[in-house]
Amino acid sequence: MGLITTAIADEVMQLEADYLLQNYGRYPLVLERGDGPWLWDVAGNRYLDFIAGIGVNALGHAHPRIVKIIDEQTRLLVHTSNLYYHQYQGPLARKLSEVSGLQRSFFTNSGTESMEGALKMIRSHGRKISPEKFEIISLENSFHGRTLGALSITGQPKYRKDFEPLLPGIRFIHANNFEELEAAFSERTAGIVVEWIQGEGGIYPIQDAWAFKVRELADRYNALLVFDEIQCGVGRPGTYFGYQLADPAVMPDIMVAAKPLACGMPLGVITANEKAAAAIAPGMHGSTFGGNALACRVAIEFFDILDGLLPRMRRVGDYFRSGLRELASRHAFIREVRGYGLMVGVELDIPGKQIVLDAMNEGLLLNCTHDTVLRFLPPYIITESEVDRALGTLETVFARI
Repeated sequence: MGLITTAIADEVMQLEADYLLQNYGRYPLVLERGDGPWLWDVAGNRYLDFIAGIGVNALGHAHPRIVKIIDEQTRLLVHTSNLYYHQYQGPLARKLSEVSGLQRSFFTNSGTESMEGALKMIRSHGRKISPEKFEIISLENSFHGRTLGALSITGQPKYRKDFEPLLPGIRFIHANNFEELEAAFSERTAGIVVEWIQGEGGIYPIQDAWAFKVRELADRYNALLVFDEIQCGVGRPGTYFGYQLADPAVMPDIMVAAKPLACGMPLGVITANEKAAAAIAPGMHGSTFGGNALACRVAIEFFDILDGLLPRMRRVGDYFRSGLRELASRHAFIREVRGYGLMVGVELDIPGKQIVLDAMNEGLLLNCTHDTVLRFLPPYIITESEVDRALGTLETVFARI
């Protein structure tokens, strides 16, 4: 297909170059509209969207039920602040309790804001026990957000180095390493933060047995266990949350989520059990925009749709990974295919940046994380026929290498 430069695209990119902070390395693509799993640029080229706004557009683009809800709610009430009640926070919190197994929720605008709140809960919980109980364990290769607190527990130095010194008392260990895990815990440990599947780190799952050990040690040392489900949760792995992939589920004290929660409306959440929730008293935390009427109503509608999608998502995810493994059998530079549900990583032994650009030129959108891992986060509505199209495009791209 090839990317086509238009006067409109040139103007958009020039305005950003002139007036925006230059902190994003954007692809040379100006998008105009979307429908289901498809996107169109300003030149009229069509793309199959297998990155979905980095896992945000769970139902694709312009889903008719979501469009209807947004239209209705914007005509009624968008925002009230948290000084007042509206009709949708309570029902959404109840739904989250039902699907997570936890009791209480606090709504935010984003994943990193949710993580900040969880860190405050960890520190408050520890301080009530002892002023010396403030250490937090996190994982090497993890990614938890870009605010200072979230960066402090992000186990990739490239994200932290420009902003140090960060929060004190952070201990990094390797996922699935039992010896490091046991050695990291002490009476000073206030909490541990774990992604069930490391997303930005390259789609790496943790082992069930290791997660059970995390839960045991958190209980032994009266520390809070936080599962970061911002990318790997809310349906993405084929279950509501990543920790439910274990049998039985490894229950956290706190779960944070965001990305697909409101299908593109800014909404994040901290959901906690009663023990962790007790760490935050009135006046200790807040959010101006968090949980407004529009975002919460969209999220309620999303969950109503998601309930019926999960079995199909597991089936299509299995089909996609099977097709990718078949590609791997014919292309030696593919080292491994891994993931759950519709969260899929393909590890290469070559850089992936050019593959992303070549796929874009052929009408398929994906991205590369950790330099050598192709990351696929397609919308939950994709079908086997769309997977076949994506696999065909990848075969075309791979054949040129």
